[in-house]
Amino acid sequence: MDDVLAEIEYLSRSPHRAPMLTALAEQPRDRRDLQSVTGASASTVSRTLRAFEKRRWIARNGHRYETTQLGSFVAVGLQALIDRFETERTLREIWDWLPDDVAALPLEGIAEATVTMATVDDPYRPVTRFRTLLEETETFRFVGFELALLEPCKDELCQRIIDGVEAVIIDPPSVVRYIRSTYPDLSTRTLDSGNLTVLVLDEQPPFGLCLFDGCVSVTIYSPETGAVRALIDTDESGVREWAESTFDEYRAAAKPMSVEA
Repeated sequence: MDDVLAEIEYLSRSPHRAPMLTALAEQPRDRRDLQSVTGASASTVSRTLRAFEKRRWIARNGHRYETTQLGSFVAVGLQALIDRFETERTLREIWDWLPDDVAALPLEGIAEATVTMATVDDPYRPVTRFRTLLEETETFRFVGFELALLEPCKDELCQRIIDGVEAVIIDPPSVVRYIRSTYPDLSTRTLDSGNLTVLVLDEQPPFGLCLFDGCVSVTIYSPETGAVRALIDTDESGVREWAESTFDEYRAAAKPMSVEA
């Protein structure tokens, strides 16, 4: 184990070694290519190549170097480890905010997810991402309504529905009343399109769940203010199955919006 950890430490101790090995695994390169790809000096490239050759990770072919089968094996595993830690660093920032239902999903299922977080400079980044996903879908199902997410993009959402997007939204009664009274003309035109089904349900999930054509998104809200903290979207099939099942449970418990609403 000590020897293995020493090899991992060798690769991680310099910012140039891992990129150099993965670059050589992609295609044969000469020293000048490696300087350009890694930003390392000529002396650093030479020193690293000698160390790689000593480990039997690379072989020289003329003026170029390429990974051996052993080197490619290490490079693939190394890149997978780097990718995993990049995902972990992203999820670490929002881990304490994740609802239990989402945190319980296999991490492999959300390893390729796009995480869009609100920042001080751009608090509407998750809303902007949500708008982008809306533009790319012809169907739309949503539960876990928070005005902080949907109200800023109400015009785009309603116009997409009027133009033909099929939508099902499960709202608490108070939100239905708020939307109908605050935006009467817009909500009437949207409902009259026949493309929107509104269901009402008091008990909403502590997160927003949306199913688009090609992906699923989970919205993380601040429990204190209702502000959008992050939006996570993925096309992973396991997450899609969970989202379909979760949405169906809430839909089965919901009731059609009354005419009075």
